[in-house]
Amino acid sequence: MGDRIAGQAAFREFLKSEYSEENILFWLACEEYKNIKSLPEMISSANRIYSEFVECEAPRQINIDCGTRENITKNISQPSLTSFDTAQKLIYSLMARDCYPRFLKSDIYQDMLRRAR
Repeated sequence: MGDRIAGQAAFREFLKSEYSEENILFWLACEEYKNIKSLPEMISSANRIYSEFVECEAPRQINIDCGTRENITKNISQPSLTSFDTAQKLIYSLMARDCYPRFLKSDIYQDMLRRAR
């Protein structure tokens, strides 16, 4: 568990250095969102995720296609536990394909490996 947390923190630090920290923050927010049990909490959290990451000009706007963004916008007034699934999968794919390979070559990752030895 500690290794996972340390690795996640290092990856987040790397994304921050590349000005793309919003990706991991959005992904983590979606993971938390999927565990919500009450409708009022779901509505509140969905609106927070939407305003922070999804809507145009959001402070931490994620890079998703306009169709996905429009679908979330259309359904935000009646959120479900799957409201952000498509966007979350897109962001995960972006991180896995683009960010993570660069992270593995980064000084941040190499430093983390040295400290773990």
